[in-house]
Amino acid sequence: MSGTENKDSKKVISIMIPCYNEVENVEPISRRIVEIMEGELSRYDYELLFIDNCSTDGTREKLTEICAGNRKIKAIFNVTNFGQFNSPFYGMCQTSGDCTISMACDFQDPPELIPQFVEEWEKGYKIVSAIKKGSKENAFIYFLRTVYYRIIRNMSDVKMIENFTGTGLYDKSFISLLKQLDDPIPFLRGIVAEYNFKRKEIPFVQPKRRAGKTSNNFYRLYDAAMLSITSYTKVGLRLATFFGFFAGLISFGIAIYYTIMKLTHWYSFSAGYAPMLIGVFLIGSLQLFFIGFLGEYILNINTRIMHRPLVVEEKRINFDLPPCEAEDDKDGGGTE
Repeated sequence: MSGTENKDSKKVISIMIPCYNEVENVEPISRRIVEIMEGELSRYDYELLFIDNCSTDGTREKLTEICAGNRKIKAIFNVTNFGQFNSPFYGMCQTSGDCTISMACDFQDPPELIPQFVEEWEKGYKIVSAIKKGSKENAFIYFLRTVYYRIIRNMSDVKMIENFTGTGLYDKSFISLLKQLDDPIPFLRGIVAEYNFKRKEIPFVQPKRRAGKTSNNFYRLYDAAMLSITSYTKVGLRLATFFGFFAGLISFGIAIYYTIMKLTHWYSFSAGYAPMLIGVFLIGSLQLFFIGFLGEYILNINTRIMHRPLVVEEKRINFDLPPCEAEDDKDGGGTE
């Protein structure tokens, strides 16, 4: 068999890395992944795709340099920040390999997991999920995440996966499904749980960030929680119904009680306005809470009805050649 035929017969592994203000991490992560793919996994061809969510710290300039040095490394630059869910989802849909590995840029998803993912994929698993069994991040944040995963798992009609952030390997058959979904606000963790592909879990302990500052904050975590709740549970609507019903019963009972006491003990009964004020504030606060909760569902529906694009691209780099031809070009035998 000739060398070209041997290259063409290789399976292609795509690695997709979303990034936002990761100027200190993009070069080390790309270098480490290339070492793994050209060393331990040299029997496979590969492409490494970065999708940048409108970084402002020099990440794009660094990615342009990296792509110039290796045609197998690709990049997509978004025109603006499309959020923590849309950009990675879109990036996965732009890969062309026999499988796609999605992982973070900050080394909190260790690249050393890649050979384990591929090994389980070769055994026939269509999805290989990285599951956090511990973390070296802030203990309180990790605790909150754990509580959140368990609450969602118990509330959802779909059996959600605990301590799963989306990192893992996805067979091209699953990537094909993602392309067909046409969802303007996709929630990958829910999609993985909803569609019962043959799946394997790989436990790992999450290390600290290698460098830089995380862009995760309370608002982003809240956004993730609301998207999962409004997309995969009915709990908000049901709670509003139940609380409203019981609060109405209690109010009705109190009203009857006060009416009877007034009629039968009009000359001595006087409870003042305190119970009435407490009742008004209690019912009012419940109403405001659930109006806001219902608003989250309505916002979710509104976003899906508007159906704006997942991502709008500003620029693509190195998408003109498939991986095998990019290797030829790297050796001096390809076209510009």
